[in-house]
Amino acid sequence: MGEALQAGLAAGGIAREDIFVTTKLWNSNHRPERVEPAFQASLDRLRLSYLDLYLIHTPFAFQPGDEQDPRDQNGNVLYDHDVTLLDTWKAMENLVDHGKCRAIGLSDIGLNELKPIYESARIKPAVVQVEAHPYLPETELLEFCKENGVVFLAFAPLGHGMKPGLLEDPVVTSIAARIGKTPAQVLLAWAVQRGTALLTTPRTAARAKENFDISPLPQDALDEINRIQTRQRLNAVVKTGIPGFIPQGR
Repeated sequence: MGEALQAGLAAGGIAREDIFVTTKLWNSNHRPERVEPAFQASLDRLRLSYLDLYLIHTPFAFQPGDEQDPRDQNGNVLYDHDVTLLDTWKAMENLVDHGKCRAIGLSDIGLNELKPIYESARIKPAVVQVEAHPYLPETELLEFCKENGVVFLAFAPLGHGMKPGLLEDPVVTSIAARIGKTPAQVLLAWAVQRGTALLTTPRTAARAKENFDISPLPQDALDEINRIQTRQRLNAVVKTGIPGFIPQGR
């Protein structure tokens, strides 16, 4: 990514200010003294002088060190119980103070974990990035973010390509056929209309173009999607701290 950014900026036609760059603090760097070195290492790899947004990857602290997935002899994750999320957040605030990071936030966090950080923070979280889609609407967390001026950034809004999944859901496909849009466009429109920002990973230019080509859904379509009863989390990271999407189930 650093090489691509360097080449793109050197070619001209686009300025650094036109690009919004986000990366994350990994779980083994939660101790305050490790936050700035980890941030600087990411900045160096990206070949940039500042970041627009830096997120704490998960609320879970792993054993500090260079091992990204530290485990004991039985395969159990080694957690660091000598640091709190607030300790880490205070070190994140220092990054903003030093001018190398424009905003900070949290990822893969629930409302119960977010509230005490928000209430204690000197610099409030700008963004909360969590899995969210009609099978996992995270309504209470979204309402909290709206009330407090925090951007709710939804990842896996299309169900991360799990099959069968959201793109095959009969409610979604029925609405898509009715209004002349694709199921993906229906899901993205639903997410935008409820007030979330989106993080998608299109693999082709055609898919990216399709994702931008959305329009407001009629109220009856919104209501139909909101009435979907399936509840499924596709990424168990909120329980373990380790990313990994799980098979779709109902």
